[in-house]
Amino acid sequence: MVIFSDGWERGAPEELAEQMGRLRRLSYRVIWVNPHAGKDGYTPVRGGIVAALPHLDELLAGHSLACLERLLEVMADA
Repeated sequence: MVIFSDGWERGAPEELAEQMGRLRRLSYRVIWVNPHAGKDGYTPVRGGIVAALPHLDELLAGHSLACLERLLEVMADA
């Protein structure tokens, strides 16, 4: 499962964590592609990404073509 999101969801983080747990149990791997993750100084400390992190196999940057190539490598190795 690949999710493309900035992780800045405005809903309840508890609900997202619960649903991410369900998704994790149903998926072989969960990969989150975040456009902010490749920026200098980025740390996943706010919003939905904090709730999602415990359920992810990979958190990848998603701000360039090189990042998307990295995603393809990770998927090929799965």
